[in-house]
Amino acid sequence: MRAWTVSYLALKGGQREVKVHVSPEPRMDFLHKNFVYRTLPFDKFVQRAAEAKHTDFFISEDESYYLRSLGEDARKEPADLRKQFPELAEDFQIPEFFEPEQFFSSVFRISSPGLQLWTHYDVMDNLLAQVTGRKRIVLYSPKDALYLYLTGDKSEVLDIDNPDLQRYPEFVKACRYECVLEPGDLLFIPALWFHNTLALEFGIGVNVFWRHLTPESYDKKDPYGNKDPVAATRALQALERTLGILEELPSDHRDFYARRMVLRIQNRAYLREPSEAEYETLQKHSCLTHSD
Repeated sequence: MRAWTVSYLALKGGQREVKVHVSPEPRMDFLHKNFVYRTLPFDKFVQRAAEAKHTDFFISEDESYYLRSLGEDARKEPADLRKQFPELAEDFQIPEFFEPEQFFSSVFRISSPGLQLWTHYDVMDNLLAQVTGRKRIVLYSPKDALYLYLTGDKSEVLDIDNPDLQRYPEFVKACRYECVLEPGDLLFIPALWFHNTLALEFGIGVNVFWRHLTPESYDKKDPYGNKDPVAATRALQALERTLGILEELPSDHRDFYARRMVLRIQNRAYLREPSEAEYETLQKHSCLTHSD
């Protein structure tokens, strides 16, 4: 926490080239790609990311930067701080919250002040260690997925603080959990929990991901660790085929059998909903509805 200053990072990280996101605005949008990828020596990148205004820039003097470190072969190998940045890895101890053989990746995350990343979920449990700077994290439960307007693993609602409720009226039903990470804080983000991050200051974090399911549950060709589990992918593919078959029916029949299918899914796959008494207890200790 004390050591990782800009000058120290630049010295220890050296001139290793890194691929970074560069955006003309601080709210990055992965769905519509409002950023470009550029390559910089690590020491130059850290210096630029810490600045509010830039004398050297790609797009504009107030552009924002974001680094999500990659493996040696980004298409095949997960990121590992110990391999990509061994000098800096000596300063960081991976918390022992899982067995060593479950380890998947350790990812450097460095962002400009004010940078906000899109809401998304990961398929592995992970720990976010905030080493320097302050970062706001907003989380949503997997049970609120229906209200987040998903495209793949990402929410279409970019501005979660002032959402466009004409486009996303159901978003108000999603229960929001929020915290601010201070330097030295560690946040456990369970698999499938949606999260949105906002760098309140220039800061550095390390994400540590591990396989909490059996190894065969994961796609072996997934160096980022963000592809859905193999069984989930098969189920979603089967759903697309089923929807295609339903298209052969008239609209009223399609509606009827689709509703029957939804009911089957609810009965077979949904977790049990809490009783009224349990729900009241949850409300007292958790999130109130928006009508309250």
